[in-house]
Amino acid sequence: GMVLRLLFKTLSSCAKVGDPRPGQPYKGGEFYAFLPDNSEGQKTAMLLKKAFERGLTFQIKSCDGEERVTWGLIPHKTSWEGGKARNGYPDAQYLREVCAVL
Repeated sequence: GMVLRLLFKTLSSCAKVGDPRPGQPYKGGEFYAFLPDNSEGQKTAMLLKKAFERGLTFQIKSCDGEERVTWGLIPHKTSWEGGKARNGYPDAQYLREVCAVL
């Protein structure tokens, strides 16, 4: 079947109040997430987009003295294959789980 590939672009910026080290510059990046291209997948894509617009998708973590943007608490599938262990498919529960979080 067809695959929806979502691209999230985060800009490099300065950490806000509430982040681990406010005022520190951090690196952005491009992050991909995958969904099945069916009605459930498209509905989930819209929910993920709304969460992204509300700033819920990513968090800033300190890594080797560098501030980096990483995935937050909402689970995203970052691979189309490899199964649940590799953050991919097949994972029959994923759409139900992610919709529960959103």
